[in-house]
Amino acid sequence: MDPTGARLGRLTTPHGVIDTPAFMPVGTAATVKGQTQQDLEDLAVQILLANTYHLYLRPGHELIRQMGGLHTFMAWPRAILTDSGGFQVFSLSELRKVTDEGVTFRSHLDGSEHFLSPEKALEIEIALGADVVMVLDECIEAPAPEQRARDAAKRTLNWARRSRDYFAGHGDAARQMLFGIVQGGTHAALRRESAEALAELDFPGYAIGGLAVGEPHASTCEMTGVAASRLPAERPRYLMGVGKPEQIPDYVALGVDMMDCVLPTRSARHGCLYTSQGRMLIKNAKYASDPRPIDESCECAVCRRYSRAYLRHLATSGEFLAIILNTHHNIHFYLDIMRKIREAIRFGKLEKFRSDLQARLK
Repeated sequence: MDPTGARLGRLTTPHGVIDTPAFMPVGTAATVKGQTQQDLEDLAVQILLANTYHLYLRPGHELIRQMGGLHTFMAWPRAILTDSGGFQVFSLSELRKVTDEGVTFRSHLDGSEHFLSPEKALEIEIALGADVVMVLDECIEAPAPEQRARDAAKRTLNWARRSRDYFAGHGDAARQMLFGIVQGGTHAALRRESAEALAELDFPGYAIGGLAVGEPHASTCEMTGVAASRLPAERPRYLMGVGKPEQIPDYVALGVDMMDCVLPTRSARHGCLYTSQGRMLIKNAKYASDPRPIDESCECAVCRRYSRAYLRHLATSGEFLAIILNTHHNIHFYLDIMRKIREAIRFGKLEKFRSDLQARLK
């Protein structure tokens, strides 16, 4: 363990070993936008995230089950984590109603009404066959009053118990790991209580949810630290939906092992590229005749081959290839940060890596 509290680990799944701390690219609808599965293998992605809510609505979990599960359906041989749909339902606040039984929501696709309970979410995730599956949780807005956060944390804990019981009767613990989710808003006492109560339920792994939804970064770190300190040291910890490149070492230093974020892919689609010297907006006119790669210290396939001038031309012309190449570079950048973080932890030098990275990217 690094002096900061950061950890090195290996998470073993039926579809391969994941070196942690790990970053998971987001493949919402069983695809990482702009990348083929071969591209992801070439990038050495060990695990990616897919979305229960979206796959339930289209093409449907029963179809995917009949096709042999999500790995076969999307032709991805490595590990997959599926979230439970809790965050997507949270983001559909105008289209949903939450009760202790579950969530009634209307599809963002066609307005059809659906009911998602903790048991239904697990039924879908078992059918999808992901290696790591999440319990259904109630994700709330930030900031939220203490009573609102307390009610959501209590409901999430009850749903975790129901999920654990359903999985015990219908799941296969040899094939899938079920993670509980800590909630509690930005209230330290609630986060502490939620983590301790979940730890007693003895999940194979734990997620920290409901953060990076609008609260300051300092609050995200404070709540993450409180939760992580109350979770079992020998179990993986997953911080959901984070973060910016310069923030990643902060979370790792708090004992986080896994994280995911749409930023590298979403930013790529808008012409925002991450480099060792900060963000680059490739459509800027100053790159029109620039023969250099995106980042002269980057070893990705895009930086080895293409100039800034060409990438700007693609972006300003609206060419599909712009998104493909931008995404490839950004995912490589994130995974390279994780590789360097693991190396820094191995030598007990995460603090130096963090300060150097944040000085360059500020």
